[in-house]
Amino acid sequence: MDTSALISAAVTAQAGALQQNIATSVMKMNLDAEKSVLKLLEPAAQPSSANLAPGVGGNLDISV
Repeated sequence: MDTSALISAAVTAQAGALQQNIATSVMKMNLDAEKSVLKLLEPAAQPSSANLAPGVGGNLDISV
């Protein structure tokens, strides 16, 4: 194996490592963004009685 092949292999390995680091950073940023969206959507998933008229949604006594 000549010197240029060794240098080429080393440069290729460094480029691969850089690409891996960039991919990991992008994936972490995507996960953080998804967490933020889920935090925003979480309260909307829970039913709210804020807009209901008084007495709606309360307990109903059906005993005889």
